Amino acid sequence: MQNKYQKDHPNHKSSISISNDITIGNPDQTIFISGPCSVESIDQLEVTAENLIKNNIKIIRAGCFKPRTNPYSFFGLGSEGLDLLCDIRSKYGLKIITEVRDSSHVDEVIEKSDIVQIGAKAMWDYGIMEACGKSNKPVLLKRHFGATVTEFCKMAEFILNYGNENVVLCERGIRSFGTETRFTLDVCGIEWLKANTHLPIIVDPSHAMGYRYAIKNLVLASLALNVDGIMIESHPSPENAKSDADQQIPLCELESIIQSSKTVLSSINKELI
Repeated sequence: MQNKYQKDHPNHKSSISISNDITIGNPDQTIFISGPCSVESIDQLEVTAENLIKNNIKIIRAGCFKPRTNPYSFFGLGSEGLDLLCDIRSKYGLKIITEVRDSSHVDEVIEKSDIVQIGAKAMWDYGIMEACGKSNKPVLLKRHFGATVTEFCKMAEFILNYGNENVVLCERGIRSFGTETRFTLDVCGIEWLKANTHLPIIVDPSHAMGYRYAIKNLVLASLALNVDGIMIESHPSPENAKSDADQQIPLCELESIIQSSKTVLSSINKELI
């Protein structure tokens, strides 16, 4: 029996509609997603939303339930943060993607978000997979930093097998022997996913690198691979961010990244949205 993530034809590619004007997997378009690592305040989200709209970015990312490696880190605002994101959506018309940390709040995230993000640390949480699989809400599944691409796809298969076909894969870096960067962006793995699955693929250079100085070039390199989307972290004041401060770019740099991205995409006849 063929796995549901596998291509049944060499040119078969799935697309996932988020709204009338946003489709992940459109062969003529690449989706750009940005926003802070964590929801910190309504003021932070307001400034971010205004900047995203100025740059024609239609999806805001921000975490409310944060899985942390350090028990003393900021764990997010939880349900309060999710409600703030909903307020931003109502006011600015942006779609929201936010992370589910565990199965205790998965139903709330499914209900209130436009795209459910299953983070790397939750990739093997079967309770989350079942809940997301029984929903029809679009799901962005991030690859665990210790998972092979086949293991990654097998977890996507759980969601697909429960009946939800709206699955997007996200490469966000794997753990290797180097300590100079946070992780290693697996461009070979991206090409394998393109060749062996029909699911849309988004790249997250922020978590792969861990340092903002290289994000722009990694964005451009990822776009040249003809992926379906890019997701990066941005913040009004990264040095004061409550989580992942080193890898979030200041909002003032977004315009430069967007313009350079359009140049790369024009060479492969794609549009940035």
